Amino acid sequence: MSMLLHLTDSAAGELSLTGGKGANLSRLAAMDGVHVPGGFVVTTEAFRALCAGVVASRSEALRATSIPVGLARAGDEIRQAIRDIPIPEEFLRELKAALASYPPDILFAVRSSATAEDLPDASFAGQQDSYLNVRAADVPRAGMDCFASLYNDRAVAYRVKNGYRHEDVAIAVVVQEMVHAQVSGVLFTADPMTSDRLTCVIEAVEGLGEELVSGRKTPFTWRLRGENIKTDSKAAPPLTDSRLRELAAIGKRIEAAFGAPQDIEWCWVDGRFSIVQSRAITTLYPLPESHDGLKRVFVSAGHMQMMTDVMLPLGMSFMKLIALLRMEEVGGRLYIDVTHDTKSAYGKKMIRTKLSATDPLTNQAIEEVLARKDYIRGIPKGPGSFSSFGGWLPILREGIRLYRHNDPADIDCYIERMRDLVARLEERLEPLSGMAAIEAILEDQKQLSQIIYDASGFGMVLATQFIIQKIDDMGKALTGEEHISNRLSKSVEHNPTSEMGLALSEVADLARTYPAVVGYLEAAGEVFRMEDLRQVEGGGAVADAFEKFLRQYGMRATGEIDISKTRFRENPAELVATVLTNIRTLPKGHGKSSFEQGRREMEALIEELSALAQQKLGARKAKKLRRYISFFRNYVGTREYPKYFWICRYDIYKKALMREAKRLTEQGVLREPGDIFYLYLEELREAVRTGRVDYATIDRRKKDYAHFATLTPPRVIFSDGEVPEMTYQKDIPTGALPGLGVSSGVVEGRARVVGSIEDAVMEKGDILVTSFTDPSWTPVFVSIAGLVTEVGGMMTHGAVITREYGLPAVVGVVGATRRIRDGDRIRINGDEGYVEIL
Repeated sequence: MSMLLHLTDSAAGELSLTGGKGANLSRLAAMDGVHVPGGFVVTTEAFRALCAGVVASRSEALRATSIPVGLARAGDEIRQAIRDIPIPEEFLRELKAALASYPPDILFAVRSSATAEDLPDASFAGQQDSYLNVRAADVPRAGMDCFASLYNDRAVAYRVKNGYRHEDVAIAVVVQEMVHAQVSGVLFTADPMTSDRLTCVIEAVEGLGEELVSGRKTPFTWRLRGENIKTDSKAAPPLTDSRLRELAAIGKRIEAAFGAPQDIEWCWVDGRFSIVQSRAITTLYPLPESHDGLKRVFVSAGHMQMMTDVMLPLGMSFMKLIALLRMEEVGGRLYIDVTHDTKSAYGKKMIRTKLSATDPLTNQAIEEVLARKDYIRGIPKGPGSFSSFGGWLPILREGIRLYRHNDPADIDCYIERMRDLVARLEERLEPLSGMAAIEAILEDQKQLSQIIYDASGFGMVLATQFIIQKIDDMGKALTGEEHISNRLSKSVEHNPTSEMGLALSEVADLARTYPAVVGYLEAAGEVFRMEDLRQVEGGGAVADAFEKFLRQYGMRATGEIDISKTRFRENPAELVATVLTNIRTLPKGHGKSSFEQGRREMEALIEELSALAQQKLGARKAKKLRRYISFFRNYVGTREYPKYFWICRYDIYKKALMREAKRLTEQGVLREPGDIFYLYLEELREAVRTGRVDYATIDRRKKDYAHFATLTPPRVIFSDGEVPEMTYQKDIPTGALPGLGVSSGVVEGRARVVGSIEDAVMEKGDILVTSFTDPSWTPVFVSIAGLVTEVGGMMTHGAVITREYGLPAVVGVVGATRRIRDGDRIRINGDEGYVEIL
């Protein structure tokens, strides 16, 4: 076969011959109404013929290491060897003949096109080298440099990260005539940031597209949806609206031909658009299915639960077993189909009740959907998700009884009853193994929903939410302050989550008295082990305190509603950074003294509000306000208990499951215990019963879920790919990031952008910036100055705990972990709900 193929040759569309870029360009060149600059491809056959020998002789060094330094050194050797290869005369003649068909003054773009590039599931964009404005005489050398770039640091590291074997990847070289563009840019036929398939995004700069890619010029950006065109730029646009629509139409034709949304590079040259590259957008979130062809609307359960991480299959199984709402798995997360809920008055009420307290942007998106009368009229009658739970009446009755009684002894009775149920479950599961253990877990799962939604536990939550509204209404009438209940949340009793933070601060207070213990903690980091701690002076006492903490709170974990997540008891090293932060930044006894200080402040605030109520509203309403506040202060912390006891039971399940995983690994059924997390519960049951697993499925899921973990789940998404627009409507300083203020106050400090609690090494005055927080993060709150999260609402974990600790907080800040850099100095305004990067 020839070492060269023209883009118009039918064989040039084969990925194995021309690489991802070359194959895509060949398909584009064959389309009617799409102009592609003329050119040809130096095929992978040429690469193999010229370079196979030197690559094979030096590839063992690449396979033998995954260490960056070793990879770079091995790659350097191969690159240099390829550059030193003499180009055969026969190949030079063929190449020169192809170049001779162009005018002598033409310059060329010489671009790498690897077989693992511009793929539907991995773009590998920018990993190999390309060269612009190359003279015909220099094309052979530029082509060899492109071949060599298959082994540059970026490409080698990227293949290792994404699981591609070096020997399975080849490279071609695309040679095209340079176009001297008046305007260049990219067209995304779907919005890569929101995953909205109904919106096109176009970026453009004057001149060559390299100016955009390199970042030397700020692009002009438009968003097109139907006939609507939006832009934030005030400068004169380089393209008219009619040309934008023409370009978007070309993009949609290419999308249809390729069968997926596309990232397209284009140029405007001499009155027409030229397409110079097209690849699949690999960052779009997968679409939920509609089994009946109806345009269905789905809400992210993760945003409601404050856990937007990927959930592995075993975790999915457990969540679906206990969920009161019907949930679908989409992109490794759970989504709730609320299509039929939007049709009924009860369904609408339940949606609004749940979403208004959890995530304001999700709530805003659903309100926009509910306003679409034509869409809702077209929805046939059907079972709703939110309206499927019929157990509210006993919860409501118990909530009324608790309010009337207002006796913290009722809380103690509930706690004692729940702890007894947990102890009985552990006693029942401990001696079981094999099918008996799995069956016992499945049997207990049938009761778990009843325990989570226990009338007393949820009655406390329901009654407190009702009282919050009463307090806020009266507080606004008295002081003009919105959500005065936020301030009244500080230093309350009966909150297992905030108590966990105080308990860990006591471990830190004990540890700080032993210099040898502090030294060990600083040196240990991720390899912390309790038995090693016991070997240093004072370590025995600290280890005892640590283990006491883990007995009470060791079941907690970041993203703990996924049973596959590592619990504190499984990896206590996750807490070392928090203990050290307490020791370094806070005085001894800070936790208790802060709690007492907060309690005294609340007593003063209550007296102030009571006096105002007596003065403005009269004795009867003043008495009613005091009763509301009394109940609120007694019960607001208990909203954490249903989840606490849920996670306690999960932890017992997990101990039994890991015993089975270890047994299956010892029998050779599993490669490693953690592989059970890639099995659904019924699949695990079969593995235990038969002693066999399908590792092709496990390996595929590992790859899929690694990809899902890189994606941002939309809050609301339709089955046709539409994602409703969501923006905060508020006046804030120019450049500030809008969010929801959930805990009052203004604070400035250093941003610590943190992905997991084990990386949360904070210093005094630091502001925690993260995707979301759940109860596992609470120990960190003792030492921070404020909180910013991407997800959250008024009654979610971060909001409740920051109010209790008296810390300013802004949640629901879209893209906070990308837009705020670690170390930035920021100001957060918890009163108005925004973040400024100073």
